[in-house]
Parts: sequence; C-alpha cells; structure tokens
Amino acid sequence: MMKSIYVGLPVTNLAASTQFYEALGFKKDAQFSDDTTSTMAWSDTITFQLQTHDKFKGWVSKEVADARTTSEVLLTLSQDTRDDVDAIVKAATEAGGKAGTRAPIDMGWLYNRSFEDPDGHMLEALWLDMTGTADM
Repeated sequence: MMKSIYVGLPVTNLAASTQFYEALGFKKDAQFSDDTTSTMAWSDTITFQLQTHDKFKGWVSKEVADARTTSEVLLTLSQDTRDDVDAIVKAATEAGGKAGTRAPIDMGWLYNRSFEDPDGHMLEALWLDMTGTADM
C-alpha cells in the first residue's frame, strides 16, 4: 500500500467548507463522503477529511480546538509556480477564507504565503526552487 496522509479537520459548516476546499483545487471523493464528512483529495497520497464537530469528536479524546483562537496545525500546500501561490491565496479569499495571517516570505528560491479557511485552520501555499538551496 502506498503511504498516504489523511488530515482530519473539524468544520462548523460542512457545505461551505467543502466549497472552500474545492475552490482551492481539492476534489471531493463522493465514495467516502456523507452528511458528516467530505473527503477531499489534494493528491493521490494526501486527503483532507472535513468533518462536522460531532463526527470529529468521535475520533479524538480531547476537546476540539477553536482554530480561530488556537493553532493546532499548520498545513502547507505545495504549488508549481510563484503565480500559483498567489492564485490559490486569491481563490481562498474569494471562497470565504482570510489571507495574510502573517507576512509573505520571499527568499527568491522560496515563496510562501499564508491564509485561513472559514473555520480558522491555518494553511500556507509554498513554491520552492530546490536548485536555489545550493547556496544555503
């Protein structure tokens, strides 16, 4: 079996969150989605499972963090170009997210911008030119 990552995210409005992640380029997998979960594929090996708070609580033994006030995770989405970084951040804001949760990072060979989803989960878009790291 190929190694994969499944990221569970508690959301307050499943339909709105599903639309938000679709606007970023995620694809909904209807086979593993229902009225409590939207399974959203970022790639063949990375999947976000957006879950209602009640559904999410069934998987964890701790309180569900309020992502608007607590940093529980930082998710970084790789992009093919610098323009793609800007485009996904623009798509995020147009779909109900919030851009600029911190200043952009531009090191020439690395370009990174931050944003939040409608529930406050922190994400970044990253373009990286590995040939530029030789000078490090």
